[in-house]
Amino acid sequence: MALISLAQGLAHAQQNGYALGAFNVLDTHFLRALYQAAERQRSPFIISIAEVHFKYVNLEHLVAAVRTEAALHDIPVVLHLDHGLHFEAVMQAIRLGFTSVMFDGSTLSYEENVRQTREVVKMCHALGVSVEAELGAVGGDEGGALFGEADSDKFTDPAQAADFVHATGIDCLAVAIGNAHGKYKGEPKLDFDRLAAIRSTAGIPLVLHGGSGISDADFRRAVSLGINKINFYTGMSQAALGAIEAQITQRDARYDAFAELLMAVERDIANVVAQQMQVFGSAGRA
Repeated sequence: MALISLAQGLAHAQQNGYALGAFNVLDTHFLRALYQAAERQRSPFIISIAEVHFKYVNLEHLVAAVRTEAALHDIPVVLHLDHGLHFEAVMQAIRLGFTSVMFDGSTLSYEENVRQTREVVKMCHALGVSVEAELGAVGGDEGGALFGEADSDKFTDPAQAADFVHATGIDCLAVAIGNAHGKYKGEPKLDFDRLAAIRSTAGIPLVLHGGSGISDADFRRAVSLGINKINFYTGMSQAALGAIEAQITQRDARYDAFAELLMAVERDIANVVAQQMQVFGSAGRA
């Protein structure tokens, strides 16, 4: 199946009351695990490749693998640039055929975030590419720190969200409501009243970053209040590491021990992703 845009996927998610899971890939083992989970759950999903991970991958080859795998399945899938921090990364993604980009101007002043995001939207929409942006600042470190925590001073302002959406023309908005990248320090406490207010003022699909560590009940409540895209990576990474540790502990001298390790990584990533698809409400929507 041909890749779809994020706007197309989010429209269906909004109409049917679920969230698309956005799962990062680093190689074809991650990619195959996602499709295993999606076929099992009959779930649409988003393949994310983060700018901070460009140093670990051959981007052109990985995108070619994504396109090849997509053609083998009838599952609606978005190819998304996660946390694009620089115009160069956005341009590279567009040239390679990504159907969606996130331009992350959350570290900029509000005015500069608006200006740069608006330019990205103008360029991407002319090519049929969807755009996600972030207002406020999600806690933690997208660049690899294990633990993260939210800063209430940087939560998304509902009134400002309406102005930001109007000024930029984005397709979806990543919000800061107590979520954080990486593992949470303590128990995450999402500000659901703020989320409801943002949905009311912004009027577009909302995105929750920092999905690993949030309870199933909180995920479902967030979806009911306007979250239609949920980023989830740390849980996948931890599942992969757990599979590796288990295989190494049990390893023997067989020549195919490493191949079996890789298969175990795929299996455990697929299992955790399949579980999240059920929680996000996307299972059975393909």
